[in-house]
Amino acid sequence: MHLAYRGAPFHGWQSQPNAVSVQSTIEQALSTIMRRQIKITGAGRTDTGVSARKMVAHFDVDQPLSDEQKTVVALNSLVGRDIAIYSITRVHDDAHARFDATSRTYRYFATTVKSPFFHTLAWQASPRLDFEAMNRAAAILPTVSDFTSFAKLHSDAKTNICKVTRASWSPIDDKGWMFEITADRFLRTMVRSIVGTLVEVGRGKMSESQFLDVINARNRCEAGTSMPPQALYLWDITYPYYSTL
Repeated sequence: MHLAYRGAPFHGWQSQPNAVSVQSTIEQALSTIMRRQIKITGAGRTDTGVSARKMVAHFDVDQPLSDEQKTVVALNSLVGRDIAIYSITRVHDDAHARFDATSRTYRYFATTVKSPFFHTLAWQASPRLDFEAMNRAAAILPTVSDFTSFAKLHSDAKTNICKVTRASWSPIDDKGWMFEITADRFLRTMVRSIVGTLVEVGRGKMSESQFLDVINARNRCEAGTSMPPQALYLWDITYPYYSTL
């Protein structure tokens, strides 16, 4: 299943007691259509308020769907306006949306121009931020592997080792900047913590060498604050056995 969602109305992707999540909303709709309990597994777990331009999930059924497109239409009529189901495709029986993914890409948007329209979709940044210095610091990320300094404290992650293959800031016309990062896996709050620490570099409060010191410290307390979630988007996911949308 390929889908997208706006994160603001939900308490993250993952189902949880007494809270509305993206996963539980889709499961309820899918179970209604299939007339039996259906569980779905997503490619990752976005935090509260984080959106996804592209999420992939899988679910198991006893028989192939008679009409995949009709199922998509039916789901979209039930999940509400903040979730869009794009397609449902049969994959091999052992396919796993989370464990088979080879890379994930996130984007964080920062606008340097005040707008009544962008504040719910991007972070309002100071135009005085030194994005070039932030870019030089970001270039360090693919050279390291332990991201404990950017991981949520007391999480259930078994390892904080990640392989980052790309991390950079790019200008968006004259209205702001976009941070894009690709890795094989991400830790909880990792991207927002990285961005928050890079902002310290951009404000001149931290040098590039100090940014590396933060990484090597492997201590979350050494890193910057976790940035607001509304500006973060799960942007792309890749798999070895088929192309995503």
